[in-house]
Amino acid sequence: MNDMRIVERAVETRNIKISARGVQVHYGDKHALRDVDVDILDNTVTAFIGPSGCGKSTFLRCLNRMNDTVAVAKVSGTILLDGEDIYDRRVDPVQLRAKVGMVFQKPNPFPKSIYDNVAYGPRIHGLTRNKAELDEVVEASLRKAALWNEVKDRLQEGGTGLSGGQQQRLCIARAIATSPEVLLMDEPCSALDPIATAQVEELIDELRASFSVVIVTHSMQQAARVSQRTAFFHLGNLVEYGETGAIFTKPSDPRTESYITGRIG
Repeated sequence: MNDMRIVERAVETRNIKISARGVQVHYGDKHALRDVDVDILDNTVTAFIGPSGCGKSTFLRCLNRMNDTVAVAKVSGTILLDGEDIYDRRVDPVQLRAKVGMVFQKPNPFPKSIYDNVAYGPRIHGLTRNKAELDEVVEASLRKAALWNEVKDRLQEGGTGLSGGQQQRLCIARAIATSPEVLLMDEPCSALDPIATAQVEELIDELRASFSVVIVTHSMQQAARVSQRTAFFHLGNLVEYGETGAIFTKPSDPRTESYITGRIG
């Protein structure tokens, strides 16, 4: 039995995509995140849960240096992507965000055609050599986002004319068009109806075959449905992190149990 646990730990260590140690975030005088240590696995959906203002979105934004865009934000500690420090001065944040894509809470397609929304990233990063290759990337990305069959005959129509659920899947297609290794999602279903939410959740499950997916969600039911690993944040601290089933059925910290049972939140 001990041998089996050793094997499992070895497999998990090899599967680490992002490793964070001692991560702290200050917004001016506000200490928003304190000493976060976590290993995020590849080909896994990791859910960040916790009350509003607990630090989960702040930490998500650390993973592709989105906090760089906030003048008063100061990030310290170490975050490694495939063993490389993403905060090293030699790392170009724009190139990093091609590897660590992000989908936001509210669908935000560009005021461009469906085609140009998806083609935007590959174009600016020079990932394709000609129109034929770009066409292939656009189609492949829309297929992965489960949107191709709905839009293939109207690629030149505006992306903002799609339904809310379609817009969010278009944003997912846009994020994966640069062939990222990690896909970050900040409450991607909070603005969607139940049917669109179910479609996006099904898509998230499919995407983990190709990416490490990290999702921030206020819905514990959603975390339980889509994730294999869950991290619970509270008051700027990462309280508990582990296998989703264990977090929800046998939490080791009383604060986690209190949140899951509704006593805090």
